[in-house]
Amino acid sequence: METALLLLAAALFALHFVALRADFPNHMPWMDWAKYTDEGWYGDAAIRHIVWGHWNVPGDFNLAAAMPVWSLLEMALFRVTGVSLVAARAMTVTVFGLILICCILLARRWPNHGIWTEGLGAEGGGAIRPRLSLVPAAAALLLAANPLCYAFSRLAIVEPLLVLLMLLALLAASAAGRMAGLAEAARTGEEGAGPGAGRQALKRYWVWVGVLGLLLPLMVLAKTTAVFLFPAVFWMVWMASGARWRPFLRVAAGAAAVGAVVWLAYFICFVRPHYLADYLYLFRMNRDRMIARDNYRPVLLAAVLEGMWLGKPLYALALVAAIAWLAGLRNRRRQTNPLCGVLLLWIAGYMAFIVYHAGLRPRYYLEMAVPTTLLALIVFEPLLLRALRRSKAGAVEGLRAAPSSQTGERLLQLAGIVVAVALAAELALDVRTTTGFVLHPEYQWVNAAEGVRQTVEREHVLHPDHSRLVLSVSGSDLSLMTGLPSICDDFGTMTLADRVATYKPGWYAVWNHMDAEKMAVLASRYRLVRVAAFPAFDDPRRNLLVLYRLDALETPGGANAAPPANHAS
Repeated sequence: METALLLLAAALFALHFVALRADFPNHMPWMDWAKYTDEGWYGDAAIRHIVWGHWNVPGDFNLAAAMPVWSLLEMALFRVTGVSLVAARAMTVTVFGLILICCILLARRWPNHGIWTEGLGAEGGGAIRPRLSLVPAAAALLLAANPLCYAFSRLAIVEPLLVLLMLLALLAASAAGRMAGLAEAARTGEEGAGPGAGRQALKRYWVWVGVLGLLLPLMVLAKTTAVFLFPAVFWMVWMASGARWRPFLRVAAGAAAVGAVVWLAYFICFVRPHYLADYLYLFRMNRDRMIARDNYRPVLLAAVLEGMWLGKPLYALALVAAIAWLAGLRNRRRQTNPLCGVLLLWIAGYMAFIVYHAGLRPRYYLEMAVPTTLLALIVFEPLLLRALRRSKAGAVEGLRAAPSSQTGERLLQLAGIVVAVALAAELALDVRTTTGFVLHPEYQWVNAAEGVRQTVEREHVLHPDHSRLVLSVSGSDLSLMTGLPSICDDFGTMTLADRVATYKPGWYAVWNHMDAEKMAVLASRYRLVRVAAFPAFDDPRRNLLVLYRLDALETPGGANAAPPANHAS
């Protein structure tokens, strides 16, 4: 069974590589402006490194100062492939494949204790042996089939990378905690812990503490919201160390010290002397988007309900699983999987960010797909086994905490059947939706970008002095798809008027309608000539990309200055 589930998961994952140039799926409930902008923003440094010869454009939106990890990966990739949308997305899909592998490894490292099956021995007796949990394979299958995971893991954005780094941090925390626990057991002379084993565990402990200490700042430098996931990482250390203070503090303090040194080295040596304004701007631009007293209730309710973007049956099961697991903590004799607490802290941590940020962006829920799926499967696996026993009499016996009454057992079996039907329905719906995306790709956005490129290049042939620089909120995405230089008209440490005066763009691409303030800034320096419009996407507020040629007022023929050769600090 496990092999079949893994093969099906692999087949569904392979579909992620099909038609990588295709648009983000239209007519879905996940209205996220990341499909217009974020692929370019997160890779801007890598794109500009190839297109302009340097990564930093002073005054513009330089996201890599605060989150350089993804840009560095893309920079290495683009040195081989050139600036390429397909290459960037292929790397993101590869990251998603690594997520599936790490998810399997994490679930196998913390299997469901107390799950047993009755097998027949050589004499035909009823020998009891541990049963292989199907949670790892089932989780990989559900994640590979999930439409939201499919849609966002095919965008060249940082969310999949953060999920991967989080899983690696949990694996490292688990290993470091266990090694510290073994070393502590050897030190105190616990039964079965010899001095040789203690020395070996201590050596491995230092290695894993170093790995964990490096992963923590990498998470923050991949996406600053990673700090909301740190409680889950350190809770993993606590559980893996046997819930003992001494080994926990050794791992936590060591990893925190290594992480602090790495992050401070980056900030002091790189950010503070050169790019502090760009670094601080990322936080300043989000200040007006925080939760407030007058909206915290609707924001909190919406944040919880929008989790259904992950799939209504799966999310409902996860909510029930969370409540059931928390309620079960009162029974100290009940054996539970320690991983559930880590997963709940992971979910709660990122939900806290979503609520605090008041940002109900569908892509943010990608970070919760893994813990939500694992939590539902881990908690309800015993019920699924009871449902299996209904059809295979005597096949599963000895389940812990089985009710003594026949009525109670039948109720649990019925609950298991309900869970099985819900998971089957979730999988069927997800496979149908995801394969629909694969079979019906759309290319409006890439065609629009190609139309912009052809228009700009055609004008450049006729008027070589006219700048090829494009001003647009989606300019970075256009650069990723076409190689055209661009700056942003919405975000940056300079005012728009100063940016326009400094870089002298030759083109302006705007969605649907031009903002009056931006129009005033541009009209003071340019005569705007509408030259083309390209339909793209399904959002009525952003479904038509309008391209204007900017003819400088002092030179009506349109001879603008080209972008400066180098503005690196």
